[in-house]
Amino acid sequence: MNDRLKALADAGVSIWLDDLSRERLQTGNLAELVENSNVVGVTSNPAIFQAALSDGERYDPQVRELAAAGADVEKATQTITTDDVREACKVLRPVFDVTDGVDGRVSIEVSPGLAHDTDQTVAEAAELWRIVDQPNLLIKIPGTKEGWPAITETIGAGISVNVTLIFGLEQYRNVMEAYVAGLEKAVANGHELADIHSVASFFVSRVDGEIDKRLEATTEGPGTDPALRGKAGVANARLAFKLYEEFFAGERWEALEAQGARKQRPLWASTGVKNPDYDDTMYVVDLVVEDTVNTMPEKTLDAVADHGEVRGDRVRPFYDDAAAHMQALADAGIDYDDVIQVLLQEGVEKFLVAWDELQTTLAASLEAARK
Repeated sequence: MNDRLKALADAGVSIWLDDLSRERLQTGNLAELVENSNVVGVTSNPAIFQAALSDGERYDPQVRELAAAGADVEKATQTITTDDVREACKVLRPVFDVTDGVDGRVSIEVSPGLAHDTDQTVAEAAELWRIVDQPNLLIKIPGTKEGWPAITETIGAGISVNVTLIFGLEQYRNVMEAYVAGLEKAVANGHELADIHSVASFFVSRVDGEIDKRLEATTEGPGTDPALRGKAGVANARLAFKLYEEFFAGERWEALEAQGARKQRPLWASTGVKNPDYDDTMYVVDLVVEDTVNTMPEKTLDAVADHGEVRGDRVRPFYDDAAAHMQALADAGIDYDDVIQVLLQEGVEKFLVAWDELQTTLAASLEAARK
């Protein structure tokens, strides 16, 4: 075991890999990361699957089989992605068992085109849950306004959920509310609350990317101070954890907890540093706090293993600093609500583009296989 990754895990951070491919599965790479790098979960998204299918030949035999069976591109996409996720669930199952279901989780996302369609999101979440048929699956539902009731309905059906594309604090509050409302519905529907798990994927680096861009365009006033840059992502996430601690307390939550309910853990997502001038481990080591997940691309995982310094709780002692920084950004003319709206819209669009590219690539492969 790598000492730095072990220190991170010992600090209460669950290390999940933000990547999945058939190559990782068939070569044993994923199992090796679980064995040697403290990886206890996997997240996937349309961009990850698009890269996996475009990059290797390990999908070719299955593409030929699907083509021979007359599968269309949507059926082929669903079959290939759910097969990968099912196999990853099997690799992570021992972790799931030993952690009582807290970790050992693998996520698959509903089609990004459904981000603003509540009913279809609920229907596809149930379908993916049925097809993968593994208890350690998480269904990813975007944290859009239309996604909130979909989260409630899906949790209410006893299906575990990873809420994705969370950028803002008010958005996050609505996500937690949707989760708790879902647990209350699950009770009414006769489901065991202890079997239902959820994480809330709060995106970090993209916040810095958008705010830094706005600061760099500022020509006068406090916004020209370079000290304001590169700190909003961490500050925003720290305030999100404060909100989490406040939300999962009080009589309403305690009543659910008494029936076996689990808190919806914050998951730090988008933790790969976009600006090469920044410390490539900052979105990991500066957000260390117990009861959280950090999902990392392998490049970030390797950086943490090589030189990441775990220095204890880096969130709770910095609530005041985080609030002060966000206020300084507001004083510099940064419109927080607009930043969040832009990031959410861009996030949905980026996944849509990746999904379209995935289906285009797969359609071409199916056509070639039929010749």
